[in-house]
Amino acid sequence: MKTVSLKIDDLIFGETERILSRIKKPRNRYINEALEYYNRLQRRLIIEKKLQTESALVKNESMLVLDEFEEVDYAD
Repeated sequence: MKTVSLKIDDLIFGETERILSRIKKPRNRYINEALEYYNRLQRRLIIEKKLQTESALVKNESMLVLDEFEEVDYAD
């Protein structure tokens, strides 16, 4: 396990301490769980952005292929 020193805004620290006193959870565990949750959220947002970018690329290519098909003369 790594040791990290960080500065927390007074308001956030105070709210955290109030919550911790009610839920009876160690501060270290609470912060670890918060970081784990936030990391999952950020990974999801990164994947979402990547999918949007790739989807746009596929869309453009699909439109080009569709245009080519529309130009084909289908003779019976």
